This record gives sequence, C-alpha cells and structure tokens, in this order.
Amino acid sequence: MPTLPEIYVAVDVEADGPIPGPYSMLSLGMAAVGHDLTFYTEIKPISDEYSPEALAVSGLDRDRLIREAPSAEEAMTAAAVWVNGLRKVGRPVFLAAPAVWDGMFVHWYFTRFTGKSPFGATGSGVDLRSYWMGLTGCEWVQTRKTNIIKAVGLYGIPHTHHAGEDAEELAKVFGAVLSGRDTVAR
Repeated sequence: MPTLPEIYVAVDVEADGPIPGPYSMLSLGMAAVGHDLTFYTEIKPISDEYSPEALAVSGLDRDRLIREAPSAEEAMTAAAVWVNGLRKVGRPVFLAAPAVWDGMFVHWYFTRFTGKSPFGATGSGVDLRSYWMGLTGCEWVQTRKTNIIKAVGLYGIPHTHHAGEDAEELAKVFGAVLSGRDTVAR
C-alpha cells in the first residue's frame, strides 16, 4: 500500500493565559499547507482564571464565549474530525510558530477532551523557527517570522491574532519556505 504524502497543518491558538488547564484556549485555527482547507472554532472557557493581558491579545470577548461558544469537548471533537478528514489527502503533520506554545494547548486540549490527539501520542510536529534555523544555518535570534517572511519574499500578509487568519498566514509562509528551500538554504 503506498504511503500518503505528509500534509502540514498550520495551527494557531488564542488563549487567556500562559498554560492550559488553569487557563483556557479561546480559539483554534488550522489551515492545510498547499490546500484550500481551513478550520476555525471558538471555545467556551474551561476555568474562571484568566490574564487580562493575554485576553487582550486576541480581542475575544470572554463573556460572549461563555454564553455562545461550543464547549471544549464539542470544539475539539469537531477539530479532530477535520484533521482526520485530511487523511484522504495525506498524513496530517502539526505545524506551528512557535510549536511549543500552540502545541502545548492543542495537545492538552485534544488529550483532555477527546482522549487522544489526531496528531499522534506526543502531539509533536514542525516548528517554523526551528525548521528555518536548520534550513539556513542562522542563529535563533534570526528566526522571527517577520524575518522569514521577508526572506521568502512574502508581503502584505497580516498577523491579526485571529486564530483562523493566523493559521492561514502560517500555511502561506511555510508553503513559501518549502517552495524556495533550495534557494534559501545556506
């Protein structure tokens, strides 16, 4: 049986604090690199704790989410169905920038509310900045997404702190990195 190609799933989250559990993931966006396939959901907060500074980044209304957003179980079940549906096209591989932040929330939420992550038991995947560092041989400080965007010649892609839009931004950036990797490598 032939192996399916990898399909990179750019993931972005907005949260109201620094870690999952005591704090809540408020929205989740995903976009398949090289495909016009996207997913977005907002999520009802799972705790009463939040950091006003963290909440301000997304601009999401926590009270509205409490009233109107799907529960974490509903949202993550829908997200898992979407990721697993990608298996018709390829093997989903988690992609984030930074993977530590987004991956921490996504893996914890999938495991806690659906029993397992569609990205695998460890929830591991590709970190854009680490990939760029390995590709170009640059130092970590040179791996900011704005530097990568400039290096691959992408302009006019806003970073809005809307999880769906930022996942699409990341998918475009990583697609450009993959397309030009032979010309940007050392």
